[in-house]
Amino acid sequence: MCERSRCWKGRYHFVVRDEYWYSFPSYCMETFGKKLYRVALDAGMSCPNRDGSIGTGGCIFCDEGGSGDFAIACHGQKLVEEDLIYNHSHSGNGSYIAYFQAYTNTYAPCERLRMLYTSALDNSLFAGISIATRPDCLGDEVMALLKELKDAYPGKFIWVELGLQSIHDSTAIWMNRGYPLSVFDEACHKLQETGISIIVHIILGLYEETDEMVLETIRHLNDVKINGIKIQLLHYLSGTKLYAKYLSHQDAPQPMEEEHYVHLVVQCLGWLDENIVVHRLTGDGDRRILKAPLWSLNKRKVLNAIRHEMAVNHIRQGSLRR
Repeated sequence: MCERSRCWKGRYHFVVRDEYWYSFPSYCMETFGKKLYRVALDAGMSCPNRDGSIGTGGCIFCDEGGSGDFAIACHGQKLVEEDLIYNHSHSGNGSYIAYFQAYTNTYAPCERLRMLYTSALDNSLFAGISIATRPDCLGDEVMALLKELKDAYPGKFIWVELGLQSIHDSTAIWMNRGYPLSVFDEACHKLQETGISIIVHIILGLYEETDEMVLETIRHLNDVKINGIKIQLLHYLSGTKLYAKYLSHQDAPQPMEEEHYVHLVVQCLGWLDENIVVHRLTGDGDRRILKAPLWSLNKRKVLNAIRHEMAVNHIRQGSLRR
């Protein structure tokens, strides 16, 4: 278990821990006394950025699986450990998170959402649920449902994961995101009022984004007071508009070099509020369709390089803010 204690230095309140960043496994050990494992679910939903409601084709980097590769088809059935694609030595009840991952998982009638979420919350296999969605798909009915379920299941958690990627309008237009930053900020405010924890996805290596622009995104997330973050590298996947642009030498960035990515992640962690849980530091691109950068397939090497640079430069999560 990661030991954490709170200290004061001048006017700054910070956390001392025996690791370089506040990792998701450490959070789980502190909160639940054990590791938790995500179970990726595909509830068969679509996305307003694909079906024409606000756009077509989705975000520029999104593949046909809607980030739901290797997800289990979910239609409200009760799952048992033997159903899981990856089970972890029979970890048992309460050791898994029902992760509604593919596409936009609040983009359906509320009765269907209630059925899907309730089936997972009723299942003793799951400690709670995590819902990947868009901030423009959190209307009043959805928020009322989330509050209803939070009150009905006090022993389980409900997290919402928002794919922001960047705070910058120019980047949002390039990636065909389909909503402005103000929508994201308002969604965070509503979720916080409801007591729902927020995990935000950002991507490094986006078109014409400087390192300082990325750090501006980090600082904004500190101000918004999110609960968790997933940092990911821009992947070039076959079948995406991004890869098509890359092949045709249009307005697509060159794949990020490993050394640059490692350095920028370290800077992000240094500026990130020390109380924000780091759920991911590098993406898991499907090797069957990943075209670049191929160095990202060696995840352990990347994580070790991040730790090494933090050690050499005496950087820990939040230390550059202080």
